[in-house]
Amino acid sequence: MISKQIIVENKTGIHARPAAVFVKTAASFKSNITVSKDGRTGNAKSMINILSLGLTKGCSITISAEGVDEETAVDTLIKLVESKFGEE
Repeated sequence: MISKQIIVENKTGIHARPAAVFVKTAASFKSNITVSKDGRTGNAKSMINILSLGLTKGCSITISAEGVDEETAVDTLIKLVESKFGEE
């Protein structure tokens, strides 16, 4: 299992549009991927789970993956969050 932390820097956090991009990207990997914030964890491949975590600007999240492509999955999703989903 691989886990990495990142701070959400989008002005509006991870709302519907970036969440859809995040979920679509996560779904392209075979590994089980989760996102955690403040002790709550959601499936990274579920739009409802991601939105229900309330990922706002400045919050710290942990992206974890376990499976055959876990390292690539976490690195790709971290880069996606770092890119602010192309919004800024």
